[in-house]
Amino acid sequence: MEPVQSLSDLWSTGSAGYSIEVSGNLARTFGQTTVSTTLPMSKLFSIYEIDLEVQRQLIPQNVSRLVDYVLLYLDHGQNIYFPGVILSARGAGHYEEELSSYFLQPVEKCYVVDGQHRLAAFRRVMETLQGNMARAKDRREYDRVAEITEKLRRLYDFPMSVMIYLDINARQERQLFSDINKLPRKIGGNLAVLRDQRRFYHVMASRLIEEYHVMRYLPTDMLSERGKDAEYLFSYSLVIELLVALFEGRMKSAARNNGYHFTEQSLNAHLEHASLYFETLLRYLPEPGRGELCWSENLQIAMALFLHEEAFKTQQFNKYTLEYAMKILPHIDWDMIYKDDEKDRLPRRSRIMKAYQFIRDLFDEQHNFLIASREDAG
Repeated sequence: MEPVQSLSDLWSTGSAGYSIEVSGNLARTFGQTTVSTTLPMSKLFSIYEIDLEVQRQLIPQNVSRLVDYVLLYLDHGQNIYFPGVILSARGAGHYEEELSSYFLQPVEKCYVVDGQHRLAAFRRVMETLQGNMARAKDRREYDRVAEITEKLRRLYDFPMSVMIYLDINARQERQLFSDINKLPRKIGGNLAVLRDQRRFYHVMASRLIEEYHVMRYLPTDMLSERGKDAEYLFSYSLVIELLVALFEGRMKSAARNNGYHFTEQSLNAHLEHASLYFETLLRYLPEPGRGELCWSENLQIAMALFLHEEAFKTQQFNKYTLEYAMKILPHIDWDMIYKDDEKDRLPRRSRIMKAYQFIRDLFDEQHNFLIASREDAG
């Protein structure tokens, strides 16, 4: 064997000089040469790099949500699904058709076009497990070492679909990234949440609608992608918003407890509380109807936000304080909440918070008189 005289000798032609082999199919995709393959994460970690001139900055919340999703697979054995990652070789490496393999030199990388947050989530989980492994070894926690080793093995073996563009430049990468992330319309509304049946409030809403008699009086559209058909009072996504508002006192976008990990006992307890809530609404509000302002989406969310504060005054759900507070509802003049065209002009969040503050102020100022007078009269 001849000695290596220079770096260029080390990068000699032929697959023998390459440390990373990617088996895959060569094709033409949108007029460009691509290699399509499925790689274990252990190999994918070693071949990609991020170019911030092409990619946006990482959004920490997105990475955290994906980490939780990956942990469903590692900690709970559930199946998880990811769309493929798209990389750009920028001319690096070469493809050998007789071997149906793409070869990269040790220092060469492919640049991420789509999939940055997915890869960041897997890398964060890997680094966390590696840190836990080091601590477990230092403490001689051998059972823990074995457990983490198994999780790392499953993480490294996780298969990810990958498409590598071999011959596009940075300008084409930016255009491809823009097309992928802007042109397709993502599913939304009812369809988006109905298809995600592992999160706490999504599961609760589905079971509430399907299993609890009270929801027959509150017809809920579970099929339309966005909004609701004329014969329905609620949309499925609105029920989830109401549950988040009632149990957390937050808008759905700020929910903290809509995770994947919960007990059947906790779910059942929340379902009973939610059923009680809607039964009591039916008792104190006019008969449900699309023409009744109090049953409109924004006012329903406002009521739930207000009633959360009363139901959780003692940090735990209290049906007695909830029912007491709901006795104010018959005294509210719903038409007084919005002035002129505010109901149509104000942004959605502003409409909700204006209605919430109206109910809050009325209760604080007059509940002793109004509710006591009603009970005395009864």
